[in-house]
Amino acid sequence: MDKKAKRILFQTYWSGKGWKQEYTTTPDDFMYAREQGLMFDPLTIGHDDCVKRILEIAGKITQQKVVKAFLSSLSTRRLDWRSGIGSYYIAKQLPLHHYVPKKVGYFYQDNEIVDVQHACQICQDVKYGVTGYEYYTDYDLNVLNFERIKWGGVRHGALIYVLFDLEQFEKESIPEPTQEDIFIFKSILSAIDSLEPGDYPGTLRDKLKEIVQLKSNKGERDVLIEILALIGVLKPLSYDRAERGRHDWTFVTYWRGEDGYDKEAVEKYFGEYLK
Repeated sequence: MDKKAKRILFQTYWSGKGWKQEYTTTPDDFMYAREQGLMFDPLTIGHDDCVKRILEIAGKITQQKVVKAFLSSLSTRRLDWRSGIGSYYIAKQLPLHHYVPKKVGYFYQDNEIVDVQHACQICQDVKYGVTGYEYYTDYDLNVLNFERIKWGGVRHGALIYVLFDLEQFEKESIPEPTQEDIFIFKSILSAIDSLEPGDYPGTLRDKLKEIVQLKSNKGERDVLIEILALIGVLKPLSYDRAERGRHDWTFVTYWRGEDGYDKEAVEKYFGEYLK
């Protein structure tokens, strides 16, 4: 990954104080980062074409490649590699379909509904947290790439992110996971096993901090947990659970320590590396 292009991408959205109020890039910087494959022109695409392209790209990617990428990301901190397994999982559950609108939100003004938000019913039925809109107009792919490289992605349930993530992932050459990668993954499973029954996802995030070999910050650990929940490794055994305060969890919202990890999902994806 070109360091200068990465710096341009990051400086567009991020500063020492966090997210910038205004996202700006000089034309010359944008051209350089685009030539290096790290920045992109805005994308306009409809839901149906988005689904079609996702399925076409996912058909060219193997499960073995996304698993290798996820594991290899643990020691290398290549968070963009880590993201692919989540998008691949959604793509493999996604049927070829047309947009079917469903009301998902309301906008109020003076206590009256002034607008209604719709999303695709079929996309939503794939998994809790998956969302597909009818149109994406001049969508900023660069913020998706920034989030993908910095944290391993943020908008994993968004149809447009699944498409972008898989398009970028297909281009990558992924190395075989090392023994250190396998050790880190086993340590993650051990951390899950060590939780108390009522522990929330945040407790697991704190436990992962204790894995010395897993170089990470809070945001990266949040996304790691969300990806494990997305692919079914962290599978809630009940969705009838109270939430604790404000949080940004999506796929792992209803998971608790008592649920542990799903052994079938672990075997399906990672079994050959755990023998």
